[in-house]
Parts: sequence; C-alpha cells; structure tokens
Amino acid sequence: MADKIRPGITEKKKAELDALTREILQAQYDVEQFQSVVTSLTQKSIACQQVLAYSDDRRGQCHTLKDLMDQLLQTFLNTKDGAHIAYNETNLACTKTKAMATQIKLVVDKLIYSAEKINKLANVLIRKKALNPLISDDLVARVVTAGKDANNAVALTLIAFKSAFTARASIMELEVLTGFLDLQSSALYENISADTTGKPEAGKHLTDQISHAYEQAKLQYEQAQHAVSETTNQVNTAQGLLSTAQLKLRSLQAALAAGNAAALAS
Repeated sequence: MADKIRPGITEKKKAELDALTREILQAQYDVEQFQSVVTSLTQKSIACQQVLAYSDDRRGQCHTLKDLMDQLLQTFLNTKDGAHIAYNETNLACTKTKAMATQIKLVVDKLIYSAEKINKLANVLIRKKALNPLISDDLVARVVTAGKDANNAVALTLIAFKSAFTARASIMELEVLTGFLDLQSSALYENISADTTGKPEAGKHLTDQISHAYEQAKLQYEQAQHAVSETTNQVNTAQGLLSTAQLKLRSLQAALAAGNAAALAS
C-alpha cells in the first residue's frame, strides 16, 4: 500500500483522509435516501391535496343538495298543510250548506202550507163575498194579496233552495278534490321525508339518503384534511433531515478538501 501513498502524506494523515472519505460516502447515501423520502412524501402530499380539493368540492355539492332538499321538503310540507286546511274548510262548508239546505226546505214546506191555507181562505172569502155583499172588500183584497205574496215567497224560497242545493253539490265536488289532494300530498311528503318510526324501510327515504351522503362527504373531507396535515408534517420532518444531511455532507467535503490541501502543502 506504500506505493499508493502520495508524496507528503503520512500513514496517519492518509488514514484520517480515508475515514473522511468513508464518512462522505455514507453522508452521500444518507442524502440520497432522505431525498428519496422527501420526493415520495411530496408526491403523497400532492395526492392528498388533490383528494382534499375533491372532498371539499363534493362536500359543497352535497351541502347544496341538502339545502335544496330541505327547501323542497318545506314546500311539500306547506302543500300538505295547505291541502289539509283546504279539506277541513270545504268539509265544514259542506256541513253548513247541508244544514242550510235542510233549514230552507223546512221553510219552503211551511210556506207552501201557509200559502195553501191562505189561498183556500181567499177562495172561501170570494165565494162568501158573492153571497154576502156586507163582507169587506178590503178584507177580501188583503187576503187575496196575502195569497199572492205567499205564492211569491214560495217561489223565491224555491229559488234559494235550488241555489243552496247547487252550492252544496259544488262544495261536495270540491270536498272530494281537496280530500284527494290532502291524501296525495301527505303520502308524497311521507315518501320523501325522513322516517322516524324505526320501521324496516327507514333509511330508504330520499332525505335520509341525501343526509347520509352529506355526512359521508363531511367525514371524507375531515379525513382528507387530517391526511394533508399529517403528510405536510412528514414532508417538513423529512426535509429537515435532508437539510441536515446535506449540511453534514458539505461539511465533510470541505474537511476532506482542506485535509488534502494541508497534506499536500506539508
């Protein structure tokens, strides 16, 4: 090995320089390893950032969809409540018109009875008047007028009865329509609203599915956030180790250069 020793370099100095060379090789290996780790973690960090961006976008879409679903559900609820109120109102109106028609019929029956009696009285008075001139003309006229008025009252009341009957028929049709709307709107609301009864079909409602999707999107976003934070810390740690290794390598290289220069100069 003596022929490999350069002039001016002693065995001791050569051993020190060889040791520095070995340390440099190890330091270079360490730098390469840390650089590989940093590169790998950086790529992982980029991928995590992409997942986070996707998760954030999906979370926003699910939140928007959930808001729209809540608004739609409220609209259906308002429709259901309105239909129920309309049905109750028409049902009440139908009951009242039925009672009114019944009362009008009673009045008509009484008016017809009264008109018949008055007309009979008028006929009797007219016949009596023909036989007895002393019967007051004014009395006969009044009774005849009362008969005409009674007949007119019957006619007008019959018109009122017909109008009441027509109104009741229309309200009955409306009652059927509002009743159907009430049932349909309630069924539709129940089909899309969340099931809180604990029945086997729970979770199959549209609101359940959208709420579940939103919760899952939030969970995935939180997991992506955690992954980004953890990966960033790993990159920073690896970058710190790489910087330390690079600094050590440069220091060893500088020490070797200085040792070689000193050995040659001696």
